[in-house]
Amino acid sequence: MPRYRMLIEYHGGPYQGWMKLPGKPTVQAALEEAATKLDGAPVEVFGAGRTDSGVHASGQVAHMDLSIDRGSKVADAMNFHLRPHPIAVLSAEEVSEAFHARFSATERHYRYVVVNRRADLTLERGLAWRVPSKLSAGKMHEAAQAFIGTHDFTTFRDADCQAATPVKTLNDFRVWREGEHVIFTCRAQSFIHRQVRSMVGSLVEVGRGRHPVSWAKDILDAADRTECGPIAPAHGLYLTQVDYD
Repeated sequence: MPRYRMLIEYHGGPYQGWMKLPGKPTVQAALEEAATKLDGAPVEVFGAGRTDSGVHASGQVAHMDLSIDRGSKVADAMNFHLRPHPIAVLSAEEVSEAFHARFSATERHYRYVVVNRRADLTLERGLAWRVPSKLSAGKMHEAAQAFIGTHDFTTFRDADCQAATPVKTLNDFRVWREGEHVIFTCRAQSFIHRQVRSMVGSLVEVGRGRHPVSWAKDILDAADRTECGPIAPAHGLYLTQVDYD
């Protein structure tokens, strides 16, 4: 059975996250329904990242096994069967059976978008988090450097997280301003449940001036979920890239 690797983009607003849930709309379920129509038999789709409800993706990677070789038509055929879902297969290529979208991944990249303005959002509603109070991108970037490296991220771990350990290695975290937009980017091999949104929410408290830059390290070292700041909303978060050897 040929295995296909897909690069996928989606708007997470209508979905209860990536992973299949009985009776609820999810990205994985929509992709599997489209793949089953394409292949004529049930197909399982495996994703690189299990994004939460409302989280978007511009660079999700998934793989699936089809019963016959579909050549270069896989992406177009999947997009035909996905309509009108806000999900698009940007590319699809045949790969070896050794490739696994989740377990072969070496790094995952996330981007969080804040619009720092008083006025309500219109064109970016549902695609960014509006924060009306003035933010210091410089202070947030400085504070974020405390998260880089291998740490116990219990403070930023959701209560329902099923990961075996809260210890993760964060390879990079950057914060900068582009006009009224404040962009957060981070990358690691893997993250615990809601880690990125929890870190961003806490950094925004620093950016607002409610806490000093040193507070980020203090709450990380506390390894206590009750020390975490407010969790940033899901609709500002994007899975942008997945790396493989």
